[in-house]
Amino acid sequence: MTPTHAILEVAALSKAFGGVQAVRDVSFALPAGQMIALIGPNGAGKTTCFNLINGQLAPDAGAVRLRGERIDGWPPRRIAHRGVSRTFQVAQTFASMTVRENIETAIAAHANRDGSWFERHHATLDADVDRLLGRIGIASLAHAHCATLPYGELKRVEIALALANAPSLLLMDEPTAGTAHDTRGALMQLAANLAHQDGLAVLFTEHDMDVVFGFADRVIVLDRGRIIAEGAPDEIRRNSKVRAVYLGVDEAGS
Repeated sequence: MTPTHAILEVAALSKAFGGVQAVRDVSFALPAGQMIALIGPNGAGKTTCFNLINGQLAPDAGAVRLRGERIDGWPPRRIAHRGVSRTFQVAQTFASMTVRENIETAIAAHANRDGSWFERHHATLDADVDRLLGRIGIASLAHAHCATLPYGELKRVEIALALANAPSLLLMDEPTAGTAHDTRGALMQLAANLAHQDGLAVLFTEHDMDVVFGFADRVIVLDRGRIIAEGAPDEIRRNSKVRAVYLGVDEAGS
């Protein structure tokens, strides 16, 4: 049953490319304050599902609702302004700008303002930037140029840029990809805090199963475009179909 407080509702979503059915009748709901992992083997439909949710693609069938409002088929910019942000497998920042300049630009862009807005609202903008820098734990990096940052810190900056939109839904595409193993826990703990403490709804894809089972509240497993399992991490870990299809273990457990 769909939670009445769902931020995101996906209903019978389908998308084909030629004769290939990338997403087939996918349905799930994501409440505020929860972190859901969307996993599956390569080609399972994860990225297509993300692209349908944030408007990069229009579905062939089904619906996407944000806080009850139907948004499928909307352009990405309109969806972003309704409160959906996304981070990508390869971090997206302006390398020649400082961290502070990146966040200032993101805030102005999401407010749909031109450069003159900076001058008229300088004090407010500074406070907003400082708040984001503090929340993400990167205040000490404010004046560093993004081109000089270690990749794990760059991922944190990207999260700050996503939060400049004051979103209710955050889509994270492979958030730990390219990061050192010893920094992944801290990065995902930050995302979990945003969900559990700030009430953000977080949907993420991830290939690192330690990250998935360690931080997701629920896990949805796709195979060939269909949901084959959904539940708590421990349930998914024990699910024989998931073990056979995704984790490379046959149903007998060998």
